[in-house]
Parts: sequence; C-alpha cells; structure tokens
Amino acid sequence: MNISLILPCYNETANIQKGALDKVGNFTKNNSYFGEVIIVDDGSTDDSKKTIKEKYLPLFPKFQLIENKHSGKAFAIIGGIQKATGDYIMFCDMDLATPIEEAGQLIKAANGGSEIIIGSRNSRREGAPFTRKLMALGMIFIREYFITLRGIKDTQCGFKLFQTAAARNIIQKLLVFKKHHAVSGSSVSAGFDLEFLFLAKKLGYKITEIPVTWTCGN
Repeated sequence: MNISLILPCYNETANIQKGALDKVGNFTKNNSYFGEVIIVDDGSTDDSKKTIKEKYLPLFPKFQLIENKHSGKAFAIIGGIQKATGDYIMFCDMDLATPIEEAGQLIKAANGGSEIIIGSRNSRREGAPFTRKLMALGMIFIREYFITLRGIKDTQCGFKLFQTAAARNIIQKLLVFKKHHAVSGSSVSAGFDLEFLFLAKKLGYKITEIPVTWTCGN
C-alpha cells in the first residue's frame, strides 16, 4: 500500500507553530506506507505558504505544496485527490485533532478490503464547544432523514482514507462540489463529506467506520 497524505491548509500559522507539520513529517518520513505528503494551500493570506516553502519542504523530502485560489476546504481536498500518486489517499486536518498516529487504525481496515475508511469521533466530542455539538446533532438529522447514510455515526470527521481509484471515480460524479467557486473566510464545506459518502454508497463501495481519538483543536 502506498498512501498519499493530503493536508488542506488555510491560514494555518497557529497550528504550524504548534508543531503540526513537524509531527506529520516525523511520522511519515520513515514510514513506508506514506509515499508523499501533499499540502494543499487554499489561498492563505498569512505566513503559512512562506513557512512551508522555506522550512518544511527542505526539511521533509516527501512534502510538496500545491497553491490554489481560495475555494474552500472541499476543493483543497479534491485538488489533492487529483494530484495524488499513491494507490490510497488519506486526508487529515491541520490541527491534528485526530493524532496522525491514528492512521494505523485506518490502514488496518484498508488491508481488510474496504475502499472507503472513515474515522469516527466518540459521542462526547471532547473539548468541542456547544455550537459545534449542536451542529453535529443537525448533521445527524440530515444524514438520517434526508440522505441514505443510516448506520454511519460520523460523516464529518476530518480523518479519512480512500482507494485512489474509488475517490477519483466519486469526485467525477460530484454535483454540489463540481465546480470551483470563490469563497470568503474560512470554509469547512461540511456538505462535501455528505455528498462524497452518499455517492460512495450509491456506487457500491464498502465503507468502514473506525473509532479514533479526537480532541477539539481550535
């Protein structure tokens, strides 16, 4: 298995200063599962790109940087999927709310034959503010009663692993997130996960949900 790890990046100076890229780089540099780490910058306006170029690209040979116009997290992930060279694609959030070491849990499930493996946070959502918990309840209602994703406990966790062929087949069929569009400010594009998993299920891919550690990062 050769994995392309995608890290969406939008004004991530604070997380970079906390050592997020050091943790990812040290975890992946001698890990034979990971062939490349694709950092997709979504039009950052802070020093994220400068820091990545000057410090992290020379430090970690597996790192590469893609620079996009600001279109939101969903299109950063889609751009990474299109550029990936591995036979599997993994993505995680830059705040590492789920520690990168949890990758082993997803890899084990992939070796069991699943095309789509998604991390699942515990129901307590440790450290999450009330508004985030309320949004999670709303997402549960949407997926249970409006989208045929019953049985999946957590569609929104930013820690997922896909077979590359499956992921590319799915993104070709996206409707809501088919075309890039300009956005203002931070955009998490929560609907992307729902549309992606909805299509994955419709196309007959096996989806496996794996419990992972999660702590609210920001």
